[in-house]
Order: sequence, then C-alpha cells, then structure tokens
Amino acid sequence: MEKMANSKDSVVIIGAGQAGGECAKNLRRDGFEGPIILVGDEAHLPYERPPLSKNIMSGAADLSSCYLWTPSTAQELDIDFRQEVTVTAIDRNRHLVQLAGGAEIPYHKLVLATGGRVRKLPLEGADHDKIYYLRSIADSLALQKELAIGKKLVVIGGGWIGLEVAATARQKGLEVTVLEAESRLCARAVPPEVSEFLARLHRENGVDVELDAAVEGFPQTPGGGLQVSLQDGRTFEADFIVVGIGLVPNIDLAVQAGLETNNGIVTTAEGRTSDPDIYAIGDIAHYKNRHLGRDLRLESWANAQAMAVACSKDITGQQALQDECPWFWSDQYDVNIQLLGVPEHWSAPVVRGNDQTNSYSLFYLKDDQVEAAITFNAARDMAVAKRFIQRRTSVSRTDLVDEGLRLQSLLKKK
Repeated sequence: MEKMANSKDSVVIIGAGQAGGECAKNLRRDGFEGPIILVGDEAHLPYERPPLSKNIMSGAADLSSCYLWTPSTAQELDIDFRQEVTVTAIDRNRHLVQLAGGAEIPYHKLVLATGGRVRKLPLEGADHDKIYYLRSIADSLALQKELAIGKKLVVIGGGWIGLEVAATARQKGLEVTVLEAESRLCARAVPPEVSEFLARLHRENGVDVELDAAVEGFPQTPGGGLQVSLQDGRTFEADFIVVGIGLVPNIDLAVQAGLETNNGIVTTAEGRTSDPDIYAIGDIAHYKNRHLGRDLRLESWANAQAMAVACSKDITGQQALQDECPWFWSDQYDVNIQLLGVPEHWSAPVVRGNDQTNSYSLFYLKDDQVEAAITFNAARDMAVAKRFIQRRTSVSRTDLVDEGLRLQSLLKKK
C-alpha cells in the first residue's frame, strides 16, 4: 500500500455512477491533492440507481433526489468532470486512457467503475419501441411517461428490478402482469419462503404473477397491438413491456487491456486488479469477501459505496479494510425488505414475528451464529443482525423467537 505523495500524480476514474462519483469525492476527503478526472458517458451528475424504479419512475421525486453531487461539487472539490465522453481503450504501457475521437488522458492510477448494462432478450421482436429496460435516468423518465391509469404492463422477469417496477406501476393504477421463467420469484437471490412472500405481496396488491412462464416471442394482436407469447401457448396483451432479466458487467475495457477477469474483473476487496496501477470497483468487481470467505461479484448500492470508500483509502495509503457482510434492500408497496448475508445454502429460518403479515424477520443460523437475515418492515431487527454477524455473537433459536426479549440484549451475552 504505497501512498501517492506527488501532487502531480493523477487519478482517472472511468464511470460516473455511484461507485465512480463517490470514489472521486472520497479521494479529496482522504487528502488526495493531485488531479482527479472523472469520465462519464451520460449527461447527468453522478447518481444512485435505487430511486429509478420507484420515486423517479413514478414522478414522486425529481432528479435531484438521486444525484450524489450538486452542480457545484466538481468545482468545489477541483474535480475535472467530463460528461458524455466514451472511453474506447486503455493503454497500460503508456498509462493512457483513449477516448472516442482520438483524445487521450494520462493516468498514474486508474479506477474502473463502469457498472453494467441490461441483459437483452435474444428474441425476435424484442426491439419493439414499447419494450423497455431500466438502467439509466433516461430509461426511468421514458417509463414515467407510460404510467397512465388503466394501461396494461407486462413485466418480464421476477427479480428485484421487475418487482419494483411492478409495484410502482400498480400503485399508479396500471394493470400489471409479471412473467417469471423460474418456478419462484427472485430464485437466485432468496430462499423459497421469501419468494412465497413476494408472490403473496404482489398478488394481494392486484398483480397477476405467472411462474414457469418462459417467453417465446412478441406476436401482434389481430388489431396490431403488442402481446407476449409463452412457450406453453399462453399470450398476454400489453400496452408496454418492461424487461428485467439481469445485468451484464461492463468489462470490455478490462478484457481488451488484458486484466484478469472472471465473471467480472478480478480484484481485491479494495479494488486492486492484476495491474498495480488499475482498480475496479462496484458491479464489475469480483473479489473474495473477507466476511464470507469466498469470491463473488455483488450488484448493490452498499457494495458500490463500500468499494468506493475502500478504493480511495487504498490509493491514499490508508487502512482500507473492506469486510462488510453483503447487504441489500428493496422497497415494494409499503414493505421495506432488507437482506443481509449470502449463504451458500439457505438453512431453515428462525422466524421472529408473524410470517403471515408484512412485518417480521427471518434469521438463518450456522452453529448458533447468524449467517444471514431477511427482514420485512423490521429495520431495528436488521440493525441488530448486522452486529450479530460482525461480532459473531452466539444466539439461540429460542431467544430469537421470543418477541418479549429485546434483540439488543443478546449482544451483551458472551
């Protein structure tokens, strides 16, 4: 960990989303005095993405609510922020970033924060102008214009993005159908009991949730309208469609530059890549999580934030231990869902509260220690669960179930 002491040493950050924008700000907070160049391909200030499927899409909030910077941040922190600029290549030998149009930017340290792009449906007709994806502010604003009472929306993909879009649209008075190819919702992210909760939540709010629903194509209706056909022969008419079937990490620059990749860019927890002068953070980073003890790539707000902080500290020669347990949240209707931990195998949960309501907690134990937790409108339980895991507190199933016992009191046990 060598501190960049020369005030002329520069850091170039490619990607002006949450990870890139926060890394740039943190470099200044951590005392970095050299030039910082932040390169983004959008026309917006750095922003976070969680509001895009909720308040931005619904029109309940303006864009300023998702911006991480104010219009004056770049000037105040002396950051060279270049918008609507595309990076085409990295020249590792000459320490240069090449831009579309031929310009070049020299770097001493380079941070890749390029995020991901939506996974597209490889089906004929999937390029219809009423078939949308959601990743950017532009996508969210385009969907906002479609949200009119009584319209029919079909969501393809029962993962987090698809379900949040469904909830937002349903609350705006649309008729919503969710088509999920797997046998349960969010199958790759949560255990069966949470999938069942999600299906119940959406059905209770008037969403038609269809499982084992593999999409085959998009034939026109007799009247020329849009519809979705399934492999089992069923069809669903739609005024518009939103597809949410996953993310593809943007690692093309890294591959072209010869960096080590494996379902992302291989890094340390602080973002160091196989090149000592290049970092990669956020959705693209595939690293060994010190808490879990295994390699993984995380697509979450919390991971982008934590890696931005750790990367900045590592560049400036400070302690940069990044070992937080993976954490994620989703807001759907009036329910706040929080997930902590990524166990390799989901054990039978300990249920605290009534799991037939919208307010309870699930704890997953391994050898009398909490290795994961999922809460529904129970933020206090989640706050304690984080401390259970951090401290490796031994707890009993009996104590966790006992709602008359304050969870905080269990932290005091040896």
